Amino acid sequence: MPGILLGDVFPNFEADTTTGRIKFHDFLGDSWGILFSHPADFTPVCTTELSRAAKLADEFKKRGVKMIALSIDSVEDHKNWSKDVMAYGNEAGTPLPFPIIADDKRELSVQLGMLDPDERNKAGLPLTARCVFVIGPDKKLKLSILYPATTGRNFVEILRVIDSLQLTAQKKVATPVDWKPGEKVMVIPSLPDSEATALFPNGVTTKELPSGKKYLRYTQI
Repeated sequence: MPGILLGDVFPNFEADTTTGRIKFHDFLGDSWGILFSHPADFTPVCTTELSRAAKLADEFKKRGVKMIALSIDSVEDHKNWSKDVMAYGNEAGTPLPFPIIADDKRELSVQLGMLDPDERNKAGLPLTARCVFVIGPDKKLKLSILYPATTGRNFVEILRVIDSLQLTAQKKVATPVDWKPGEKVMVIPSLPDSEATALFPNGVTTKELPSGKKYLRYTQI
């Protein structure tokens, strides 16, 4: 089945967008990237999502993440829809701060496994699901989340996940449930205690458990 798995090199596709034609790897450069798809232009949930993403554009920029959206309509439709999106967010006249890929032939949606078999347009053609792909500077897929067309995404959660991905790419730690930046993280199980002590000057604490196993180790970064 078409699609892409974690750790795969993300396809270096070419596509027309609202800011011109791109080659994806060139668009990313040395940055992290996020590609998020939408079922169709001029639809209610998608409009609220793009508006929220636009309001959070500075937060993605702070993290060195380039944003790009995708929908199955034309560049011209995207440009007109963008005006509605910005007006919905009370920013009429302001350009959308990231490009939208035109995938009106659904070629990219098929290649990346993004079509939703249960959601179709008036012509009976499948719509894209609400996919989120986070790509690292090495052009490999670091995260994918798939939502049905009927469920809008939480972009604050997506930012939290990116914070975790970027931290754990640099440090030998993992982030526990509901973690937020600034909170304690967990030392990865494969790291010996002796190395953990040297790597984490703020110290390592271990949670005592009935099993007696010392696998819940915390530190402050």
